[in-house]
Amino acid sequence: MTPFDNNSSELRRRRFRPIPVRMLVPNMITLLAICAGLTAIRLSTEGRMELAVAAIVFAAILDGIDGRVARMIKGQSKFGAELDSLADFVNFGVAPGLILYFWQLHELNNGGWIAAMVFAISGGLRLARFNASIDDPNKPAFAANYFTGVPAPAGAITVLLPIYLAFLGVPMPPATLTAFYTLLIAFLMVSRLPVFSGKTVKMRVPPEMVLPVFVAVVFFVALLIGYPWHILSAGSVAYLISLPWGWKSYRDQERQLAAQTQGASAPAATSPAAPYAAPVAESDHDDRPTHLH
Repeated sequence: MTPFDNNSSELRRRRFRPIPVRMLVPNMITLLAICAGLTAIRLSTEGRMELAVAAIVFAAILDGIDGRVARMIKGQSKFGAELDSLADFVNFGVAPGLILYFWQLHELNNGGWIAAMVFAISGGLRLARFNASIDDPNKPAFAANYFTGVPAPAGAITVLLPIYLAFLGVPMPPATLTAFYTLLIAFLMVSRLPVFSGKTVKMRVPPEMVLPVFVAVVFFVALLIGYPWHILSAGSVAYLISLPWGWKSYRDQERQLAAQTQGASAPAATSPAAPYAAPVAESDHDDRPTHLH
């Protein structure tokens, strides 16, 4: 057997070695989110908008779970990261754009389709930029706590705000206004706006607060199930209002870092010059030969 045969057999063993279950669980959650996004598209074509929007919200919840589950059970993988990006493009780029188009934007014909298409493309560009900037060595340390632009899940939830309000009985806005709002959210997604992420905030719950936290979570879930459109409308408006605070916080930390860097790079103050030394007095002893005296 040649060395090449040994290498090929070793490669085959690596390729077909068993995969731990902990590596599969996060990917299964991501695939379930993709199913929710595709189902939302189907429901929107059938006119069942409430169920379609609920499927998008369910996909957003799964998107927030899969990464945390992967880190918790140490099931991160490059395959999972790529699959998660593709799922986000479908669930939070394509699906919301199509839902808005079938709900009202179709009244504008090509104009409505362009608005929906721009939103979907903006979601894809936002995800591509996020993947490309993960390992950017030039990013300051505090930038890890901020997104660049509105993240795709948040953009998908907020862009559906006109539908939430319509479910609450608010008169349907003009299709032109809905298209403008869709383009506005698309612009926020691809912009350079710093958005607070909270990823680096480590929250620890004191032991005496564990049960109250459980009760609060259950209460919020109950509110979301019982009054979904009220909670989603209020949450979307509050999120949009909070965007300037994230930008201000980022600028403050950026200026603080610039001031620290400038202070560290400033040349050290030079020590005062030593006073002029008086010339050394000549010795009284004359070393010249005696015949020169």
